[in-house]
Amino acid sequence: MTMQDKLDELSKRRSASSQGGGEAAIERQHARGKMTAHERINRLLDPETFIELDPFVTHDVNEFGIAERKVPGDSVVTGYGKIDGRTVFVYAFDFTVLGGTMSLVASKKTMKVQDLALKTGSPIIGILDSGGARIQEGVDSLWGVGQIFQRNVLSSGVIPQISIIMGPAAGAAVYSPALTDFIIMEKGVGQMYITGPDVIKTVTGEEVTHEQLGGADAHTTMSGVAHFGTDGEEESLDLARDLLSFLPSNNLEDPTFADTADNPSRPTPELMALVPEDPNQPYDMRDFIDSIVDIGGGFLEVHQSWAQNIVVGFGRFNGKTTGIIGQQPMVMSGALDIKAAIKAARFVRFCDCFNIPLVTLTDVPGYLPGVDQEHNGIITHGAKLLYAYTEATVPKVGIVTRKAYGGALIVMSSQMLRGDINYAWPGAEMAVMGAEGAANIIFRNRIRESENSEMERKLATQEYQDQFANPYVTASKGYIEDVIDPSDTRKMIVSALSMLENKTDSVPSKKHGNIPL
Repeated sequence: MTMQDKLDELSKRRSASSQGGGEAAIERQHARGKMTAHERINRLLDPETFIELDPFVTHDVNEFGIAERKVPGDSVVTGYGKIDGRTVFVYAFDFTVLGGTMSLVASKKTMKVQDLALKTGSPIIGILDSGGARIQEGVDSLWGVGQIFQRNVLSSGVIPQISIIMGPAAGAAVYSPALTDFIIMEKGVGQMYITGPDVIKTVTGEEVTHEQLGGADAHTTMSGVAHFGTDGEEESLDLARDLLSFLPSNNLEDPTFADTADNPSRPTPELMALVPEDPNQPYDMRDFIDSIVDIGGGFLEVHQSWAQNIVVGFGRFNGKTTGIIGQQPMVMSGALDIKAAIKAARFVRFCDCFNIPLVTLTDVPGYLPGVDQEHNGIITHGAKLLYAYTEATVPKVGIVTRKAYGGALIVMSSQMLRGDINYAWPGAEMAVMGAEGAANIIFRNRIRESENSEMERKLATQEYQDQFANPYVTASKGYIEDVIDPSDTRKMIVSALSMLENKTDSVPSKKHGNIPL
């Protein structure tokens, strides 16, 4: 056999591998409006950069009629390429091959790119379109899936891990995405659940569709499992690229930089018109954030549809990626509840893992009261946010715009939790509780005995506000660094972040803490 014959054979085998489950299976995939695994990878990565690994691997199982269903590469496509010139590892399960089920060899292929990503300090993106563990392989399949989980955990906090759900991710297949940093779900197509509708109906009698049970709307609005919901495959893949642009490649790198050319000292007088003086009147925190971040740098909100009483996401100040957390007065007056605490705590910890500074915008009436909140563990879940801010060693800058009461004042990146720089607007109220509520307690007898109780209540409220609930009292004790003009909000944030750029900090040496899970 000549070298040309050998090259022809190589070309033939490579072509067979790229076809996955064959032309008919590819046609069915396209008929569902779905790309193939190879098409998705090529759409995700920079053009002509994908290098495939293990394209000729096949399973060796002979039971249950799958001996003749051996496909080169099996049910996952793996390799590496570039996104905006940076090395990224990728694996994409191929639904055209046995429903994208996770065989032992498919898991070994996935494990290999996970190991390479960890060794090289490169992000990894997984594209899920899988029926879960391959039942024809029994415990071998489960062993492989478990090894993927192990690597998800060991990579956590070292390299960014992104999952894109572009089809089913059933049974064992859902735990790997759950262990990654961010989950992107395609609406109407992506589905995640441990047990499907048929099993649920058999066990509990409940009837539910696949979409109702585990679709993107369910996981972006109710469970909070997914961070982003997208319309179509291209939007999903583009979002993954956009998200990665805000993230360093690993935990040893500095935050990414983009030259936005925005003036670091740009005034923000529009904030005074945006934020009502009345602390009970709402405004949109997203508009606030858009005003202060770099023009042209964008703001990528995370978990936009879940726990909407708090906003978290990535923006840029003076070109550098920054994590931003702020109450949303448009929803529940911005009060902290269980979901908001979990959402913010997870985001804070991610940013701390990857050296991303934090800016906290506080306008919070307190923790949400209620029997349901207490019985569902607001004490434990609220403590997660306290833990996250205290543990974080990245630069932490906070602004109180209007109010911060009680434990919610403490939790939002305060000095008490090792916040570095904290400012307040001139009208900000910082106290154990709102002035009126405090007055009703402290001056209850005076109010009750007054001939005009309502007038006396107003006077008592003003008295409490003058003595305790204004920013100058807090500043006089050194609990905040300054009271600032709202027009200087952006300038002061950028200046503080620049000053803190070389900050070093640590926590006591230990194996790890015991965060209240």
